[in-house]
Amino acid sequence: MRAHLVQAVNGQPMPQPIATEQRSLFGEILDWMLAPLLLLWPMSVALTYAAAQNIANQPYDRELGEMTRAIARQIVFEHGGAGGASRTRLRLPDVAADILRADDTDRVYFRVQGPGGEHIAGDAELAPPAGPPAPQEMQFRDDKIHSEPVRIAYLWVAGASSDAPALVQVAETLGKRSHLATEIIKGVIIPQFVILPLAVLLVWLALARAIRPLNELQQRIRRRRSEDLSPIDELEAPEEVAPLVRAINDLLARLDQSIGAQKHFLADAAHQLKTPLAGLRTQAELAQREIDAGQQDPRSLKRSLQQIALSSQRAAHMVNQLLAMARAEDKESAQHPQDVRLARLAREVVRDFVPRAMDKHIDLGYEGPDGDDSTTRMIGQPLLIRELIRNLVDNALHYTPSGGVVTVRVTSDPFGQVVVLQVEDSGPGIAEAERELVFRPFYRAIDVQADGSGLGLAIVKEIATQHGTTVTIGDARTRPAATSAGQGPGALFTLRFPLAGAPPAG
Repeated sequence: MRAHLVQAVNGQPMPQPIATEQRSLFGEILDWMLAPLLLLWPMSVALTYAAAQNIANQPYDRELGEMTRAIARQIVFEHGGAGGASRTRLRLPDVAADILRADDTDRVYFRVQGPGGEHIAGDAELAPPAGPPAPQEMQFRDDKIHSEPVRIAYLWVAGASSDAPALVQVAETLGKRSHLATEIIKGVIIPQFVILPLAVLLVWLALARAIRPLNELQQRIRRRRSEDLSPIDELEAPEEVAPLVRAINDLLARLDQSIGAQKHFLADAAHQLKTPLAGLRTQAELAQREIDAGQQDPRSLKRSLQQIALSSQRAAHMVNQLLAMARAEDKESAQHPQDVRLARLAREVVRDFVPRAMDKHIDLGYEGPDGDDSTTRMIGQPLLIRELIRNLVDNALHYTPSGGVVTVRVTSDPFGQVVVLQVEDSGPGIAEAERELVFRPFYRAIDVQADGSGLGLAIVKEIATQHGTTVTIGDARTRPAATSAGQGPGALFTLRFPLAGAPPAG
């Protein structure tokens, strides 16, 4: 109704949705088997009719030819003496002619013509054949007499000394031939009327039996519990659908892995959230007990409030990281990439973190192109790239001690057709044995004392993977000597994004 209203208001025709029907494999196979069969059956009838006509003509043509030869043997060529005229006549008694015409079904005509085309005997309505004469060769043709179709056998007969042959023709109507052809067709076609429905029934039963394993496979899948993601046995499925079963098993395996990862992630998230929430509750109950006991020490209440604020801050940070992780794992957003100026995003993130760096007395700086530099253009999701840089900088500030240095660096490599993002710090660094482990959600090194959610680098890796790159970790390259005392080797995170317009890697 809404579509009709819009159409009426705008005065323009609305495109109608195309209705799609579910295809039936059984029906499609049946159609492709029966359609040719039903198409070939009329062709079979036509070919059978032509063959029946030919078969019916053969015995009656032989009989007609014998009658023609019998009449030809009765032709007499009489030659005159010197200067006398030659004459051709037929020695056929009237009784013999009557016997020749005696037929209860068809009418028989005959005619004998002399060498000059003169009528000698028989029915004058029989016209001579077209074409040159072929003496002593029996020939047949179809014609009409009194608008009735007939079959004609004719023979050119030459005398011993005559230059021009005489013509003998015998014609017969087609009653017996048509009757015989009809009987032949009945004998062939009538059994087909029985065989064809029987063939259709057998095809139907064969297809139903052949598709039965698919129905059994469907029932086995329907009987499965929702938590049962074990692979389907390929040996219980027909060979033709084995690739489909393998694809389903692959999907089940990936789904099982995804659900397992989600369960593990939720369990870790619940465990990580338990600590700040328990701290919140403990500090709140402690403050309440102190108030109930009449203790009005402002410093004690302030400490409790500070702990409550710290626990709530940790819980909020954890929740924000979980939301960022969910955003990074969203595959839908990766399907709509945009133009990203990496240098501009890096400068904006560094500017946002300057107050925090000043609070921790950390030298936070940016090295790279100024302005909207086109050499650092890449294709991606600006929101996710910003989140990636934020997590790298947050991680560096989190683990770099007071007085340290954090540098965000953006450079372009036109020869490698990449734009390079680096975040370098002067913190404790990351041991080589742990450089792959730190990208796991909630992973914490044993010797690290700083607080953290354990999700920042996992988010970085997920976003990098979606943008076709990887994160490499190394030791920091340069650190000011004034800040190097008592600090670790530092960490250097490097990512190489394809430049906009560059062919994809691989």
